[in-house]
Formats: sequence, C-alpha cells, structure tokens
Amino acid sequence: MELSNASLGESSLIARLSYQPRELGFGTSGRRGRVQDLTQMEIYICALGELEYLQSLSLEQGGITRGDDFFYAADLRPSSTQFAPAEQGRGEIAQAIERAIRDAGMRPVNGGAIPTPALAYHALTRRKGSMMITGSHIPFDRNGYKTNTSRGELLKDHEAPIGEYVRRVRERIYKQPAQDSPFNEQGIFKSGHAELSPEDPSVREGYIRRYVDFFSGDTLAGARVLCYQHSAVGRDLLVELLRQLGAEVIPAGRSEEFVPIDTENIDAERLAVIQALADEAIPQHGPFFAVVSTDGDSDRPLLLGFEDDQKTVKFFGGDLLGMIVADFLGADAVAVPVSCNDGIDRSPLAPMLEPRTRIGSPFVIAGMSAALARGKQRVCGWEANGGFLTGSDIERNGRVLTALPTRDAMLPLLAALFSAREKGLSLSELFAGLPSRFSRAGLLKEFPRPTALKIVNALCYDHPRIREVDFDSAGHPIAVDEHRNPVELTPALVSAFEEIRKRCDLFFQCFGPVSRLNYVDGVRITFASGEVAHLRPSGNADEFRIYAAADSLARCEEIVRLGVAEPDGILRRLERHVAG
Repeated sequence: MELSNASLGESSLIARLSYQPRELGFGTSGRRGRVQDLTQMEIYICALGELEYLQSLSLEQGGITRGDDFFYAADLRPSSTQFAPAEQGRGEIAQAIERAIRDAGMRPVNGGAIPTPALAYHALTRRKGSMMITGSHIPFDRNGYKTNTSRGELLKDHEAPIGEYVRRVRERIYKQPAQDSPFNEQGIFKSGHAELSPEDPSVREGYIRRYVDFFSGDTLAGARVLCYQHSAVGRDLLVELLRQLGAEVIPAGRSEEFVPIDTENIDAERLAVIQALADEAIPQHGPFFAVVSTDGDSDRPLLLGFEDDQKTVKFFGGDLLGMIVADFLGADAVAVPVSCNDGIDRSPLAPMLEPRTRIGSPFVIAGMSAALARGKQRVCGWEANGGFLTGSDIERNGRVLTALPTRDAMLPLLAALFSAREKGLSLSELFAGLPSRFSRAGLLKEFPRPTALKIVNALCYDHPRIREVDFDSAGHPIAVDEHRNPVELTPALVSAFEEIRKRCDLFFQCFGPVSRLNYVDGVRITFASGEVAHLRPSGNADEFRIYAAADSLARCEEIVRLGVAEPDGILRRLERHVAG
C-alpha cells in the first residue's frame, strides 16, 4: 500500500520512520517473513486488522465478540517472545499480538509454549479465536503468526476482505502523529520490553487429555520409543503423552538453539543426525520400536522405524503415514493435496478419495467440507508433510475423537504406533502393507518466488478451466477440468500444449515422454514410465520444491537429486531458461 509522506503529513508516524516498512504477506499458513522485517508495528497492524475482520463476522461464520477471550501461544523461536539483537532488534512478536488483542477490546489468554494444534483445539472447543506465533518449519531467521477463526482456519475466501481491514488499520496507524503513536521511529513499542500475561496451563492439559481419553483402554506398554526433541515446541508434551499411554520414552537430541525441521524434506544430513542419536541410545536402552518427532510448532509429525537389523533408522513419509492413520480411523472420505503420494490411488482408500486439492491446509479443509456436505460421516485429510486433519467427529472402540480441522502431529504418530502394536507388526512391516509406491521431496532455498513462478508459467497455459492434460499414444493433448469434464481444445491450444510437452522433454530427457500435465497446484508432470516430477514454488517463502513419485525409493531420491543439483540440476537449468 503506497502512502506518501506528503499525503499523510510530515508529523505523521510514517514520515518519521527510520526504515522502509515491508508489509507482511498473507499465505495459506498465515503471515511469515524475515525477522528483521517483522517490526512490532507491522505485526500489530496485521493482527489488529484480522481481529477487526473477525469481529465483523457472525458466530456462524467464525466471528468473535468484543469482551470475549482470545487465545494465543508461541513456539520456541527466540523472536517469538524476545527481542533478537542479531535481527536489528526485532522480536517480541507475542507482545505485539497481545497488545492488538487488548486494543481490539478482547481478553488475551496466553497458552504459553505449546503446539499449534493444541492452541487451536482449546480455542475451537470454546468457539473462540486464536493466534499462534510461529514460523513453523522455515529457517531460523524467519517467523510469523497464524490466525484461526472461532470455527477453524482462515480460508482463501477470507483473504481479500482481511486485506481490506488490514489496509484500513495500516492507514490509521501511519496517519497518527508520531508523538501520539505507541511506536517509535524503528516500529517498536515506545514502552519497550513487556511481560506477557501469565500462561494458562489448561490449554496444554486439555490437548493431552484429548488423546489419553481417545486411546484409553489401549496401551503402548512394551514399546520403547526414542523422542527426537530438538527445538520442537511440543517436545516435552510428546514425551509426557507417550508415557501416559504406556510407552517407554527416551528423550534425545534436545537443542536450545532453534532447529528448522521440514518433515517434507528430510535429507541425508538430518537422517544422519537421527541415526547418530539411535546409535548412542541403543547400547544403553536396547532396541527401539520407533523414533518420533515433530517440526518446530509441532503440527507436522516425523516418524521413523527400523530396518530388519533393528539398528538402521527408516523414515516414513507423511503422505504414507496419512494412509495408515485413515485406515486406523476407518475413514469414509479423505481429502489430500495433489502433492501426496499417488499410491493412495492403488490402495483400499481409493474409493474414499475426494478430488485432489491444491497444496495447503485451507484447500484440504475445503475438500473435507465438500465431503461432509455430501453426507460423509468419517472425514479426514492430510498433507505430504504428515500434518493430519479431522473434518468430523470419529468414533472408535466406543470413544469419540472430536473434529480438529487443522494440521496435527500427535494423532498420526499415535495412530501409527497403536496400529502396529494392535497388528503385532513392526513399523516397517506395517508400512510394507501399503502399495509399493514411493515419494520424496526436495527444495532449493533462497530461490526467488517470481523466478519460480516464471518457470511454472513456462510449462503451462493459462486457461480458466483446464486442470489436467493427457497425451494419447500419438502425442495429442486431451484436457479436462477440475471435475474431469472434457474441455474442448482449439487448434491454438493443441499447438500450445504440444510445445509445452516438447519443452518438458527438453529438460526432463532422462525420464522418457510426458504422458500427463496436472495444473491443480504448480505443474505435476507424469511420464509414460509412471514416474512423477512435480514443481511448485512455496506459497510463503523464497523456496522452490520438487516432489517425486516412483515405484522405488532409490528412483524417487534420484529424481529429487536431478531436480535440485547444483549448479546444473533441472531447476537451475529452467531458471536460466526463463531468464532468457
């Protein structure tokens, strides 16, 4: 939003700032940015705008009411609750959130350092809104926050009206005379450091009770579990929960420095760290049944079993984990994004599968809502990162798990452990029962998003209806819409897609001919061999991802390696191509 000093006056706050404000964008996982850009003023403006928007909604729409409780919590990134000298003194994001809540006429309730789904569960069961201060899995020098309505996550339909409310608040704050503003010329509260409200322990306790109650009557007794703690906000909660359910839990790898764990991109370096922890623990404690962990804000699970030697760790991707959990819960409808392992199409869950969604929990939630509208009773969804969502209450063995339509890490970890124990299988044996289809993901960091979008655009044709294009044996394109209804192609469109196919063949020569292009989110390229390479820019960071699917793990890893190799991998060559 362009607001000039002249239009606002030389005495206005904006005219006195010692830096150029950088507006915090809105994405599918909230608002995120570099800590050095996250002034308390920017956080306050965005949060207050979102709060005022929620106050404009009815309760049925997820609205909130002045005077009510509004919940917030934070992860363990230093900038979440402290000033960070190394980041130009930015930080104390939670303090800016609490101030915005108060100034919106609401009562801030501090949930403390707890998982994102724990905060959401506590607030949603009370029909209240919430904000989680977290950068999730993204690098240490970034942070942000995520808002929930009183009925669930913010969805794409909310984005435009929220933008207008934030614009109004921004103009209001910028227009204030500098002497009357609560912010100084650096965008920090003039009052300096502020203590947060006392933590409410019931937020954490209620989340633990949710799972202890649902799994009561069952036990993990006899299961020895290694908990990789690193800097996950739920690291101690996970240990406590597993112990209450009967498991023997050995914590390991605790870090007081923030460790960005991307459960969708577990590379050889991270596996080596986990293997070293197992190698150290096994001689002291004996064989382990599993290794468990989460990402930074503990809404994405990390699960590993062991090879037959009971010593070598084996990582299980989140999209495969989701299949195990859906089967355990007896789902009758599942919603997953286009990036998830297509082995589900070969599994008993195939008849329950809703149309593939775009990537991001708001789209999975929309898919679950569509299933509920059609009368489905046991609805769930998940993402490739393993975050699991329940769209309906689910009853099992006489106990009910209430709906939690946001990413959760505890449910998938627990469901997989209990499923394996009930069946008398190791985790490796349990996952071996899934279709023999593998997936992996890799990424290039610090990859400018505009460049990534140019690459995707070079491999697609902007058409309002076309979502997928198949090529027949003669190489002719056949297009369908999101409901798989045929879309007639003009000669110009036929020529355009034939040219796109040739371009794909040029950069993916070792994969064989292209058989399908999917444009639900990014560009997902399927080859005649059945192998898949899916390219997608991150929605909230300068990262470019490649997802791979194949009939062997080794081939998946090779596809990812070919994609992200430096300096001449597929993504880098495409980068040079669009640069011209």
